[in-house]
Amino acid sequence: MPYSVNIMPNLPIRPNCRKSRREGTQRILAVLAYDGVSAFELGLTLEVFGLSNMGPDWYRVVVCSERPGQPLAANNGLKIIADAGMGALARADTIIVPGSRDIVESPSVAMLDALRRAHRRGARVASICTGAFILAAAGLLDGRRATAHWAQTEELSRRYPWVQVDANVLYVDDGDIMTSAGRAAGLDLCLHIVRSDHGTEIANHVARRLIIAPHREGGQAQYIRQPVPPIEGDALAAVFAWAQRHLDRELTISSLAAKARMSRRTFIRRFEDATGMSPGEWVVQTRVAKARELLEATQIPIEGVATETGFGSADAMRHHFRLRLGTSPAHYRAAFRAPAN
Repeated sequence: MPYSVNIMPNLPIRPNCRKSRREGTQRILAVLAYDGVSAFELGLTLEVFGLSNMGPDWYRVVVCSERPGQPLAANNGLKIIADAGMGALARADTIIVPGSRDIVESPSVAMLDALRRAHRRGARVASICTGAFILAAAGLLDGRRATAHWAQTEELSRRYPWVQVDANVLYVDDGDIMTSAGRAAGLDLCLHIVRSDHGTEIANHVARRLIIAPHREGGQAQYIRQPVPPIEGDALAAVFAWAQRHLDRELTISSLAAKARMSRRTFIRRFEDATGMSPGEWVVQTRVAKARELLEATQIPIEGVATETGFGSADAMRHHFRLRLGTSPAHYRAAFRAPAN
């Protein structure tokens, strides 16, 4: 017998205040529910954005559907009753579209129209897994870079050839449109949204509450060829932890391989199997992530941040920030630094 859950917005919806937000005002986040929606992806969205005791400027979450008050059947038989209709999208700052196993059936005209209107109004729209098919059907991905579950990206490209599909990443942030790979990659995208809205410290706090990794770069490969054997996985885990504590050192492949007690060739192969990227790329991504934290949470001069994170110079750090984030460390700090108490 299927389970059921009544999903209600946790507070009344207010008009969109995203562009003129004051401290203490809440972001309205709408999650789209429909027959066949992934219960896992819907649930992880509610877990991240619906956390309690997160302060007055945390998200107001509302689950909306075309049939508010009537049961919807999720992919696993779970019954969902959303109390808000599609009109909720018109007042949301952010809209999350979870995926579904069924990518054959076309979304309804009413759903697509509501998404188009919300996006034109200025809402940020994000999809998880095959939710990208809904965004593509609405025309929101035309000419945009996007991703989906690796098993569905070929079909997404075939059906919507004007979408720039990237099958090799966890998520794509294209400003007002975001897409993520399959299932658990939705957590990475949700944390990325939290990080963009609230900063690194809050995103890490959310990750600790949910007991998940605090940050995986969107460019990380979504498909890992094979699991690492336990003993080697433990060795690599120790290397990851050691390298994160010593980013200011010269982290060469040879030194990391020695830490793992592996040959250089074996280390590179096992590392790529475990992470989907080369050791050098992982080190750079880890340094960028740490530099972002220091720029947000401390007053350390930019040259000092570059030294602490192993870039060696502010110029080198600026190069990687422009390459990966499209901005400079100074502009990043100005945009994301927490306000002084």
